[in-house]
Amino acid sequence: MKIIQISDTHLSPSKSHFTDNWEPVFRWIEATAPDLVIHTGDLTIDGADHLEDITFAVELMAQLSAPVLMVPGNHDVGHLPGSGQPVDPVRLARWRAHAGPDYWSSDRGDWRFIGLNSQLFGFDDEEDERQFGWLEEQLQTAGDCPVAIFAHKPLFVDDPGEGDTGYWSVRPRQRQRLFDLMAGRNVALHASGHLHWAWTGEHDGTSLVWAPPTSFIVDTLEREMPGERLVGAVVHRFEGRQVSSEIVAVPGLTTHILDHVIEEVYPRAAKALVEAVR
Repeated sequence: MKIIQISDTHLSPSKSHFTDNWEPVFRWIEATAPDLVIHTGDLTIDGADHLEDITFAVELMAQLSAPVLMVPGNHDVGHLPGSGQPVDPVRLARWRAHAGPDYWSSDRGDWRFIGLNSQLFGFDDEEDERQFGWLEEQLQTAGDCPVAIFAHKPLFVDDPGEGDTGYWSVRPRQRQRLFDLMAGRNVALHASGHLHWAWTGEHDGTSLVWAPPTSFIVDTLEREMPGERLVGAVVHRFEGRQVSSEIVAVPGLTTHILDHVIEEVYPRAAKALVEAVR
């Protein structure tokens, strides 16, 4: 079984800065002929506040021959409490109504695939608790089936015991709770996006993969992280109870650099960066 993971497409009908990369991604996916495509969030430039971004991007995903499963990112449903766009019921309802479930489980062959809404982690509210309870049930009922988890945020950036990285990864308390749920279960893969870096690693028997974006890389506006900056995708091959993951620099993609267009694409973020350095 072959699954293609794409991430961070950042699509919008009104801000078409990265839409030119969809056609080569589409052609490459069709030529690669996966059994399933999984999108790990930031489908849109600003679906958190603009329905048209979600409907536009969902229509593009529907062009693919293979079935598509998606989880949302911060630009789709919002981010942490206290941020400029926190997750709220309106944003969640918009995604669920027009893009589908924000977390899901799918059994295919010998495997259980789980998609998580990592944007809920850190709220300590009913939505957060409901997802954790659901995840515990999904892991318990998987039995001895191997499990692959797909989410927007990585579990950590530099070290599994690191402190709160804020924007970048799952907060420490929720991270440890995930580690505890995964312990003793056959979670073979945790694949994410969000960072706009491509990297593979391992923690406690689980393979970790950061999918590259299809849209843009970030230059000096982002700190250095493990891995490499590139635009592309990931091919996951599931053979029996084993998985191998290949990061691919998809042919024909333009390596857009967010630094050059951030004032146009994300003016709120650009303003915050200016204020932070004052």
